[in-house]
Amino acid sequence: MTKLRTVALVAGAALLARRALRRRIQVSPLWPMPALEVPTSGRPRSRALRLLVTSRRTVADGVVQLRLEGQDLPRWEPGAHLDLVLPSGLVRQYSLCGDPEDTSSYTVATRLVEDGRGGSREVHEQVREGMELEVRGPRNRFPLVGAESYLFVAGGIGITPLLAMVRTLPKDADWRLLYAGRDRASMPFLEEVEKLGLDRVTVVAGRPDLDALEAGEGTAVYCCGPEGLMAAVAARFPDVRLERFAPRMSSDGNTEFEVELRCSGRTLTVPADSTVLAAVRRELPDTAYSCEQGFCGTCQQRVLEGEVEHRDELLTDEERADSMLICVSRARSDRLVIDM
Repeated sequence: MTKLRTVALVAGAALLARRALRRRIQVSPLWPMPALEVPTSGRPRSRALRLLVTSRRTVADGVVQLRLEGQDLPRWEPGAHLDLVLPSGLVRQYSLCGDPEDTSSYTVATRLVEDGRGGSREVHEQVREGMELEVRGPRNRFPLVGAESYLFVAGGIGITPLLAMVRTLPKDADWRLLYAGRDRASMPFLEEVEKLGLDRVTVVAGRPDLDALEAGEGTAVYCCGPEGLMAAVAARFPDVRLERFAPRMSSDGNTEFEVELRCSGRTLTVPADSTVLAAVRRELPDTAYSCEQGFCGTCQQRVLEGEVEHRDELLTDEERADSMLICVSRARSDRLVIDM
């Protein structure tokens, strides 16, 4: 009888898990199971890893660097980032800034954002050497492309993905780097940047003169840093490649719309100054979410009807054909129908 009960229990758990994957709901397993990433159309999410924090050091005012060690880690290319699952469950994204050839560790750095949403403060105040952290990735939506020459513009912590790119370029590559920050003490990896060669590197403590920058035909322009800097660089170089880990959320131009939750039979109103996620969680408080910025994919839902205005930084075009991240994306039509 004991064996029969065990077989039934295992079969029941497997059935629940299969249903959960199809319906994108969370199921509490009957015993601890390895963390899994739910596959989505067009591309599987990278599996979760648990890595040991072996080093935590301050690399500039308000900036800490973490070294996370494991074995046979997935390789990455410059521009890639990791999702860090913090002790509270928050998920935050950080650019990899170590050696891509090192398969035993990942290195990330994060600046403390005093008026942020809590993720950076948790890294600074709670993450310590000897802790284990869950990570997902690496993923790269900011790849280094082949070009005749390169212009890199970094602001503060935005140096992290760009420094990895510069390290990877051949010695005879044609590149220039403008690195700006509030002051020298706040600029991480400054000493390493200056060793790259003052003939190629310009360091500015304060507001940089972007009008002095030039990028001819065949030059790939990359920028990472505060939103104001990226907007200014984009205005000067429309083809610039940008990396951002902060939300671009504004209610300007937003309109109210309705969302039908097909499975639960509810219809919600999403105000112009709110989000689909907020409206859904008022009715379904257990709805999974994390970053609320369109980066991590936790709140991805299947769209059955309606036209979506995608504002995320994660989904592929194929994924956007039938799904959305409800934390940031909205409706272009008056109504959306979601498989919830």
